[in-house]
Amino acid sequence: MDSIVHLFQQLIDPEKLILFGGVTLILLVVFIENGLFFGFFLPGDTLLFTTGIFCATGILNTSILLLLGTISLSAVLGNLAGYAFGKKMGEALLSRKDTLLFKKKYVMAAEAFFIKYGGLALVMGRFLPIIRTFAPIFAGVVKFDFKKFLTYNIIGGILWVFSMLLLGYFLGRMFPQIKEHLELFIGGIVVITWIPVIKTYLTERRKVKKANEQV
Repeated sequence: MDSIVHLFQQLIDPEKLILFGGVTLILLVVFIENGLFFGFFLPGDTLLFTTGIFCATGILNTSILLLLGTISLSAVLGNLAGYAFGKKMGEALLSRKDTLLFKKKYVMAAEAFFIKYGGLALVMGRFLPIIRTFAPIFAGVVKFDFKKFLTYNIIGGILWVFSMLLLGYFLGRMFPQIKEHLELFIGGIVVITWIPVIKTYLTERRKVKKANEQV
């Protein structure tokens, strides 16, 4: 049990992921977290932010331009994989029982967000954990027009990667000592990005409860 907890701690720590696996692991994590339902717990925003800081301070010896291009591609491909999975396995996914790596409440949150914002959920949802993972899957479930999906996917992927990566990069260039206080910034990002997700889920839960009471 202790080994499982330790592994989980390693997987959600962006600093340790980068130092352990470099660019290859960054690309893999971004791909999985952007469309494969079992990757919802992986770091997304914080991983990109930390990658930018590490690139600026020389800890990650890779060109920022290369990172922007390859990570954007990985994010787009991850969404495509999620869409394909949702389109093929949608019914089975919606009837699936809760497990350690799958919760129906995550699908509910993504569904509510998608219904409210339509295709824009694929852009806005990039900046929200859980939604980022399940929005493309739900788009596949409802067979959202693929050409529109691809457009929103590319726009959202590029905006998300460029904004989070460059934010960390320029902060790292201006304040190199920021790498010594990463925990504070990562904690702030987690809190800010999770608030809309929790609100969306609670709102949808109240609607479902109200509908059940009226039946």
